[in-house]
Amino acid sequence: LKTSRSSRVERAFATVPREAFLGRGPWPIYSYPSSYALTATNDPCEVYRDVVVGLIPEMGINNGQPSLHAHCIGLLNPQPAETVVHIGAGGGYYTAILAQLACDGEVHAYEIEPDLAARAHKNLIGFANVRMHAASGVDRQLPSCTAIYVNAGSSQPMNSWLDALLPNGRLIFPMTSESLMGGMVHLAYTKENVFSARIIRPVGFIPCVGARNSSKDSALADAFNEGEWRNVRSLLRGTEPDKTYWFAADDCWFSTRDAAEF
Repeated sequence: LKTSRSSRVERAFATVPREAFLGRGPWPIYSYPSSYALTATNDPCEVYRDVVVGLIPEMGINNGQPSLHAHCIGLLNPQPAETVVHIGAGGGYYTAILAQLACDGEVHAYEIEPDLAARAHKNLIGFANVRMHAASGVDRQLPSCTAIYVNAGSSQPMNSWLDALLPNGRLIFPMTSESLMGGMVHLAYTKENVFSARIIRPVGFIPCVGARNSSKDSALADAFNEGEWRNVRSLLRGTEPDKTYWFAADDCWFSTRDAAEF
């Protein structure tokens, strides 16, 4: 049986027309590792498949795979009156999905690429609860919120993201190395400087501008390659790593111990 959470997400996807956020067809469909092929027609049915669609193909900026985002947004579980932050909004499609779920709250969307931010602003005019920011969502103080969804790869959870989370807040972001590959991380505020953590699945994302740390790249890639990412259970700030650490970033570290044990 479907859960109420999955039903809410399904309704949000059914409500928001994907083609309205992609520009005119035919649309460039992405194939791994780096090629695009135009759809045969400009029929919107072409983009109602589980495909990645190029927004700015020459920069590798895409509208991502619906099944991945549906799963992650379901885990993020935005509630009607919550404040949500979306970083790497692209053309605004998944921002609109978040806005449907946080229908009585606010969604603050950040997109650093100017042309894309302008497109997203236009696409989202009909969503009264969206605040579009043509700016980085990394190097600034963010609104206090209960949900953050990041759609570009970071070397670690950024302090600005963790600082913005209220008690019971959730953060989902792709933590990736320079290879663009890594894992989708789900954090939940447990108590000050302690978060429960799970790495949902392997993913590949373009880099998040301002959120890369080349000095940690090799260690992060090794941590993912060794396979222990499946055992990650918590994230700690302000303490030195103990023997349970999986990966240590500059200001935080991931542990295989449950958050409740700290």
